[in-house]
Amino acid sequence: MTSKISDGASCIFCKIIRGEIPSHKVYEDKDFLAFLDIHPHAPGHTQVIPKKHVRWVWDVENVGKYFEIVRNIAQAQRKAFDTDWILSKIVGDEVPHAHIWVFPNDKVKGDKNDFVGNAEKIHSAL
Repeated sequence: MTSKISDGASCIFCKIIRGEIPSHKVYEDKDFLAFLDIHPHAPGHTQVIPKKHVRWVWDVENVGKYFEIVRNIAQAQRKAFDTDWILSKIVGDEVPHAHIWVFPNDKVKGDKNDFVGNAEKIHSAL
């Protein structure tokens, strides 16, 4: 059974998908979006989300494609921030929309609040 919350009208991630809230996009296709977290743990801290409003990662319809995108973002971060140590987290209690955090360890050099520069570094490495 898939767990969903209405149509996502009040969901902050759905608002980002619809362009109602600005974001620093790293990747986008018809089903998924990756953008920088506004409270980054490290330079390039990225949220990867499905565009369809689904509450839990485990309910994402094309979970294989989802994890391929997460892997591609992680590999781009390795290149962009010159590190092998990329972390990922799936918790889901912060925002009621499926999301995966992907970010370099906090010892990488760079300004974690340089959203434009960090998004460009990851995007260029994809």
